[in-house]
Amino acid sequence: MSISNFTAPVWLGFLAVILLLALGYLLAQRSKHRHMLRFSNMEQLEKVAPQRPSFWRHVPIVLLILGMVFSTIGAAGPTAEQKVPRNRATVVLVMDVSLSMEATDVSPSRLEVAQQAAKDFAEGLTPGINLGLVTYAGTASVLVSPTTDRGSVKAAIDNIKLAERTATGEGILTALQSIETLASVLGGSETPPPARIVLMSDGKQTVPDFEDVDNPRHEFVAARLAKTKKIPVSTISFGTKWGTVDIPRDDGGTDRVKVEVDDEAMQEIANLSGGDFYSAATLQELSRVYDTLEEQIGYETTRGDASRPWWLLGLLSTFVGIVVALALRQRLP
Repeated sequence: MSISNFTAPVWLGFLAVILLLALGYLLAQRSKHRHMLRFSNMEQLEKVAPQRPSFWRHVPIVLLILGMVFSTIGAAGPTAEQKVPRNRATVVLVMDVSLSMEATDVSPSRLEVAQQAAKDFAEGLTPGINLGLVTYAGTASVLVSPTTDRGSVKAAIDNIKLAERTATGEGILTALQSIETLASVLGGSETPPPARIVLMSDGKQTVPDFEDVDNPRHEFVAARLAKTKKIPVSTISFGTKWGTVDIPRDDGGTDRVKVEVDDEAMQEIANLSGGDFYSAATLQELSRVYDTLEEQIGYETTRGDASRPWWLLGLLSTFVGIVVALALRQRLP
């Protein structure tokens, strides 16, 4: 622990005084020992003091000195890192609801697992955070504007409907607009509340064309915009490389289409926006990802007062020292 971790480090100077007291005690004990050795008749000394002083006579003074040391550290105001729940932050959960979510490579289906994990995430997020929900397929929609009401978010997750195509960039842009709207409504601060987008997708962007990287609606362009607004996008690539869905044809038949996850694109979105990338292929893995995000988003680390344990140690050590002194010597040191 460095000096910078104390709010009143000047009190640490008192440790030098305590050190001098301890040295003084040692010198006093040494002086007593020398006086005892000056007896010329050792047989007479043994008759006068047949038992040598016990080591336990030093315990009370040691405990009292320790009590002063602990109390001095407490007076110096030590600090420690503490996790504090966030009460002024915004999180928007952006979920891919394209038809690929019907794939059953994640049992019982990608959609059902994603819904369950998302509801658990909403339930576990610290109460003071505003949570919103955006879904996207060919277009994006705000199902729930950022709010502290978790019930409305979970109800919306239960009522998700799937649609064709995947416009990941639209999902990010819509989430950014939702965050900015809430910030303008809240006001009352020079800086907007910290915000984070959590994007869960199970496939490749199809709207606009993935190769059209300069399109304003492209996911990479949206990620760069999020970076300029200091809103990181944490991405979750959900599913496997072997997922498939059956797409109905006009003639009544079906085509089995492969719907593999796009880890590379999700990782790039996270990198461009300053967020974190995760991948999951089961309910357990997805739940662990959301648990990690809850920890990151729901709490902030600050330095807080850590003097109480030192004061308690000082009080306990002093009390025990006095009790031992009275028990062994019937007087205080």
